[in-house]
Amino acid sequence: MINIGEVAIGTPVMLSPMAGVTNPPFRQICREFGQLGAQSGNFEAPSGRTDGTYAPAGLYICEMITTRALVERIPETLNMVKPDVGDPVRSVQLYGVQPATTAAAVKILIEEDLADHIDLNFGCPVPKVTRKGGGSALPWKHDLFEEVVTAAVEASEATSKHRSHQVPVSAKFRIGIDDDHETYRDVAKIARNAGISALTLHARTTQQHYAGEADWEKIAILKECSDLPVFGNGDVFEASDAQRMMDYTGCDGVVIGRGCQGRPWIFFDIAAAQHGSTERYRPTLREVADVIVRHAQLSIEHFDDEHRALREMRKHMSWYMRGFSVGGEVRHELGLVSTLEELKQRLSKLDLDQEFPQAAQGARGRAGNPKRPHLPESWLDSHTLNEMQRAKIHEAEIGVSGG
Repeated sequence: MINIGEVAIGTPVMLSPMAGVTNPPFRQICREFGQLGAQSGNFEAPSGRTDGTYAPAGLYICEMITTRALVERIPETLNMVKPDVGDPVRSVQLYGVQPATTAAAVKILIEEDLADHIDLNFGCPVPKVTRKGGGSALPWKHDLFEEVVTAAVEASEATSKHRSHQVPVSAKFRIGIDDDHETYRDVAKIARNAGISALTLHARTTQQHYAGEADWEKIAILKECSDLPVFGNGDVFEASDAQRMMDYTGCDGVVIGRGCQGRPWIFFDIAAAQHGSTERYRPTLREVADVIVRHAQLSIEHFDDEHRALREMRKHMSWYMRGFSVGGEVRHELGLVSTLEELKQRLSKLDLDQEFPQAAQGARGRAGNPKRPHLPESWLDSHTLNEMQRAKIHEAEIGVSGG
């Protein structure tokens, strides 16, 4: 069991937010698989734990929410932070670049009972974000990073007085800008001094984006130099990968991103393995089809709009079908469905007795290629903001996905 502040995690795994992918319906399916996996092993819930302070199957973090959108109460953002049905620990990831706005967003989440754990995202490598000083570019400015994390922790401490437990704040970040401009050790120390409760390291640089191999050695170094719980992120696609990362780095838990695309049962496998079970979920195509239908039904309930729900499902179809023999034309048709009945009909025409294929395992998602980091002018000249950079930093939150 891993403790993040007053929140205990029974299975050392987190679902990493992915915009447009890890919405409430998908998170619920991932969490249900995690719970089943834990139950297949020697899992025993500790006594005296209540909802809000104990996550038996790990943390299933809400899609990234921009602090400005939350403070401005954008309707779509408010819908995104609605607590998941049945989630014992509501975990929300915030993206912010201004201390005051971040503090205000934290206050809203706690006062309105929308979160039991808050994660701050400093890992986004997208050029439209980093060129304005946000995302994975922000930790290079130690003064701004310290201001943001301190504001978040202080807001949580002040506002949690009205709750049964203090809502812990964790932080996620990358190794640095590139190999010559690493920041992870410095920001880990700053985060610790500010009262951050846990750290997640995506073991790649901004330059790497998602290309190449994650440098697990950096996770090991972070674990050695910090007394906070450390979660590793990068290249975990199987339960065996999770165990290898934990064994190699000594990290306290793992964070799953692309590895769950079209394969929410990876949380079954990881939970089962962590609780001593050798059982692994290897669904037939019929069982995958059942998961798809349930996913669609939950999406319809969430969006209260069948056509929108099925549009949201389309991106998942090719992920779910990976490795199975269904044919290009059928894959294309599944990517165009607009009603639940149409989805069921198209799935019923497949050879549903197919066993789970070896080709469905392994790395998932688009890795892409390394990209030259896009940063504000003179960004790397100093670890502190100059007047012009401070005056413009708010622009790094404009147009960022997540609400």
